[in-house]
Parts: sequence; structure tokens; C-alpha cells
Amino acid sequence: MSILQKLTSAGRGRSLIGLDISSSAVKLLEFVKRGEQIVVEAYSVEPLPINAVSDKQISEPEIVAEAIKRAVQRAGTRTKNVAVAVAGSSVITKIIQMSASLNEHDMDEQIKAEADQYVPYPIEDVNMDFQIIGPSERDSGKVDVLLAACRREQVEQRVAAIELAGLKPVVVDIEAYALENACQFLTHQMPNEGRNKTVAVIDIGASTMSVLILHDNDIIYTRDQAFGGKQLTEDIMRMYGMSYEDAGKAKRSKGMLPEGFETEVLSHFLADMAQQIDRAFQFFFAASAAHAQIDQLILAGGCAHIVGVDQAMQDRLKIPTVVARPFSRMAVAGRIKKVMLDKDEAALLIACGLAHRTFDVVDF
Repeated sequence: MSILQKLTSAGRGRSLIGLDISSSAVKLLEFVKRGEQIVVEAYSVEPLPINAVSDKQISEPEIVAEAIKRAVQRAGTRTKNVAVAVAGSSVITKIIQMSASLNEHDMDEQIKAEADQYVPYPIEDVNMDFQIIGPSERDSGKVDVLLAACRREQVEQRVAAIELAGLKPVVVDIEAYALENACQFLTHQMPNEGRNKTVAVIDIGASTMSVLILHDNDIIYTRDQAFGGKQLTEDIMRMYGMSYEDAGKAKRSKGMLPEGFETEVLSHFLADMAQQIDRAFQFFFAASAAHAQIDQLILAGGCAHIVGVDQAMQDRLKIPTVVARPFSRMAVAGRIKKVMLDKDEAALLIACGLAHRTFDVVDF
């Protein structure tokens, strides 16, 4: 599903890059296939200055565009087509029932005509798309249709930054769906490869914690909470008189911070992180009486790179915990420094789901 329709007609099978624009960085990822093997062809992470992206909204499109240009240059890719995502908090999704006799064009027209029933905004202010899920259990003559709608300004902000960077936006996805798409590359880390298991994927960025819970490898629950690594960065700044940029680098590298950091600062942040994750699980259990336990926790996002975070969460939550490694079964192009990719891997999960869209059978 894309809530931005095709913008060009460049032809079937054209490559695209996944571009995750977060509040702290632009993350670029490109896949190709050689036979049946997926190859990480290009990647880069370009930091963003504070407040260029705030609360998932691009406030400085020119600055973001310059970061995208640097990311493209650093990655060494010539691909122009881009898949990007909007935050789940800015998207309305709803499953509706429609007549099975309608073709997609007629469904599109009917949804537009009845949009005020589903979306609390004027139709001219939103981008919408839909996807047929399958026959409806409620009515044998109907199909279940997943409808997604996003305020147009959210899409336009990303489109503007991408076009200013000289690229072509062809897909605007939803972050939760991009995460779900990437989870297929985490099954090797799951007990029984996720079959008959309940697995939580927690992507913790600078300011938002995205919770994705799967059962039997199907998404059953999503939630966003206001919590992220920015809190730890600011704590380091205050405690040790560092700049924001230096504090961000220091928190990912063991040995760059003074003795006592782990007890004075980090332990408090990790306790907060565990509390936030546990809170998300309590919301999940309250919403889903069929599930009473989490079989595994997979950590992703920038906070997953904190040294020892997986063991800390496992000790506090009493749930087996690992750091996401989506590329461990993929080949890596020779021009990529594997040691750098390994350091950034867990933070590239949304970009991974977006980059995989290049294998969708769509016309760009």
C-alpha cells in the first residue's frame, strides 16, 4: 500500500531507494537481487541538525534536502526513485467492507464519494489509498478493504524535501507497515522463526518509540509512545557539558564517556526505557485478551545501539531480548564498509522495509 499514487511512468521494475527521514538523521538504503539473494547495494546515514524535523514533521525542507543530497553522495547510488514513510500518528487506517463485485477503479470512486464517513478531514486535505485484504467474514458478498488516509501536508513535506534533493518520490508508505515489511528479515532471530510465537519489535528513535507486536509473524498490535534517545543525549549534555552532536556519538561508543556514566546517567535511562516498554505491553495485554505473554523482544532504532541494552532489557523485563539484525542473511556490496553497516544496522529497520518495496510489482 502507498498513500501516494505513482508520480511517474518510468517503467516496470525500476529500482528505488528506501529513505527514512527521522528527527535525528536521514537513513538511505538500497537493495538489489542477484538470483534469489538480496544484496545491500548502497546505504548511508546522514545526521540532521536539531529541529530540522520535529514531531515527525519536516520544518526545514531545504536543510533536510541538503542532508538527503549528502546521503546520496555518500552512498554512491545513482537511483533517483524513492520510497519514504509518514508516521503512524499522522495516518488514519480503517478496515471497511465493500461489494466484491466492484473493480478497483469503482472502489476508488466510491471511497472518494463516501470519504466523509471514514475521514474526519475534507477530502481535498488528505491523500488516501486502499488495499483489498480478502473476503469479508461479516458478509459473503463483500471484501474487507484497508483504507489509509494522511493529511496532505504530511505527504507534501516529504515530497518537497525529496524533490529539492533532485530525487523522485514514487511511494509514500506508513512507518508501521514499513516496519512490518522489514520483520520478514528478523525471523531468523525469533524462536521457532516466529511460528506460533508472540514477538515484540520495539523501534526506539530520538523522540518516538514504535511498538509492533506480531503473532505467528502477522501484525496484531501497533502503538507509538513519546520516548526516545534524545532524552539520554540531553542528559549527557547536561552532565558532561558536551554539544548535542558529541553527546550523540558518545552514547553509542563504549569508553568515550567518563567513569561513572553507567551509574550516574545510563542506568536511569535504561530503567525509564524498560518502564516505557512494559507500559506498552500492558496496553497490549489490555487490548488483546487472547495474548498473555511476549515470547521475545527485538530492539531496533538508534537506542538499540547502546552498548549492553539488550541484556539490560532482558534483565529488567524477564523477556528474551536481542538487537535487530536484518542484514545478517543478506549479501553486502563490496563498496560498503561492513563494520559501519553493522553499527547502523538496527537503526535501519524502517529504511529496510521501504527499500524492499523495490521488489513490489508496480509501475513507477
